[in-house]
Amino acid sequence: MAEEPLPSSLFSGYPSAPGTYDELLDPGGHLRLPFRRALAPLASASPDAITRWQALAERALLNQGVTFSVYADSRGTEKIFPFCLVPRLVSAEDFSHVERGLEQRVRALGMFLDDVYGEQRILAEDPLLRELVLGAKHHLPMLRGLRPSGGVRIHVAGIDLVRGPDGVFRVLEDNLRTPSGVSYVLENRIVSKRVLPKVFEEARVHPVEHYPARLSEVLRSVSPAPHDDTHAVVLTPGPYNSAYFEHSFLARTMGLELVEPADLYVDDDRVFLRTTRGPRRVHVIYRRIDDAFLDPEAFRPDSLLGIRGLVRAYAKGNVALANALGNGVADDKAVYAFVPQMIRFYLAEEPILAQVHTFVCARDEDLRYVLDHLDRLVVKSVDEAGGYGMLMGPTASAAERDSFRRRIEAEPRRFVAQERLELSTCPTWDGAGSALVPRRVDLRPYVLTSPAGPWVLPGGLSRVALVPGSYVVNSSQGGGSKDTWVLKSNPSGRNDP
Repeated sequence: MAEEPLPSSLFSGYPSAPGTYDELLDPGGHLRLPFRRALAPLASASPDAITRWQALAERALLNQGVTFSVYADSRGTEKIFPFCLVPRLVSAEDFSHVERGLEQRVRALGMFLDDVYGEQRILAEDPLLRELVLGAKHHLPMLRGLRPSGGVRIHVAGIDLVRGPDGVFRVLEDNLRTPSGVSYVLENRIVSKRVLPKVFEEARVHPVEHYPARLSEVLRSVSPAPHDDTHAVVLTPGPYNSAYFEHSFLARTMGLELVEPADLYVDDDRVFLRTTRGPRRVHVIYRRIDDAFLDPEAFRPDSLLGIRGLVRAYAKGNVALANALGNGVADDKAVYAFVPQMIRFYLAEEPILAQVHTFVCARDEDLRYVLDHLDRLVVKSVDEAGGYGMLMGPTASAAERDSFRRRIEAEPRRFVAQERLELSTCPTWDGAGSALVPRRVDLRPYVLTSPAGPWVLPGGLSRVALVPGSYVVNSSQGGGSKDTWVLKSNPSGRNDP
């Protein structure tokens, strides 16, 4: 028997976007079965109530100083991260699949990095992959033969997922250097529980508040010193960095010191923190500074953000860096296309998670296809992030496509292309119209890895494209976020109806 829609002044009349998978509502406009109980209290709310709750949420975020900086703005604009109170829900069944797939993927990527900086077995079997890896901007050949303290390279991963019209989660991108955004996950949850306490209680949602404690344990697990003697710090470039709010938030919630490069120095290949009581040994650095700026002795000599001699201390095993140096070679957008091959090569398993088919312009046949179909493809620069260095072919002008064509022809290695995926949508509150509207979303789950293996936070950052019609969810490009509610299963192993 067909499910009857819940009586609702909120979801009735919701204008589903044609050709998309809606995260909360089925094609008939009904709340999806796993979410009916969870969202019943919210569904019966009036638009006036949602307007009030949304205003309360935004005021709470403003008071908490939940901000980010926009580098593209010459004025150095500091903005409140936009937030939609209507949550994005993930069923227990869907998350179980995602969790297993992420654990598999991060294990394989860790083994790939070990191999790249070790025997390079997979590179010997695939000449194109070898060319891509050894020519990657973030490949650091000086690290070959170096094993990081604790044997872990990807302590923190942020894996971007999207869902197409078929409802299948696909990996869009791997972020293995200094992935950001988890502070917004935690702050969004605080606000949701404060503003929607009854809705949240009914929904039976997995908690996310324990993430800082788990991260702290991961950092201590790779220390060269005994657990109880370990001194870990969070290293930030300073308050002008776009993610400074997150740096300070994580340091505070983990109970660690937030330090800037000038606070640290290296002596006798060991790292010390300057304190009012004299030098204090540092064993683990959760660093939020890119490789190139981390040590002027080893990398860029003009860096004002580095600690001279840090790489020497790291190579001697006297300090652990999270994430490890050299990880960027594994989140290169061209190397991404080879991750299913890595899973088969290192784990002898089939990939659990699908990913978006990618045309690698360094491959001749792919290059020809991309140049002939620029009007239907999304072209990405392999070493850009944040929505920059990208061509949205279907909506670009002829002049923009011609400009990209010349860039691709000049440096094929720097570009990949994908068919534009019709991203899933989620009901999002439009304050101006006092109504729910469909907006495209992605999901960035976070994976922590210790020597014991990976652990996936049961939640993640759901980023939403607030601009009507937009496919770009990045905050720097006008995107916002939602709280991600991963539902608990009932004793039978299924979501509560």
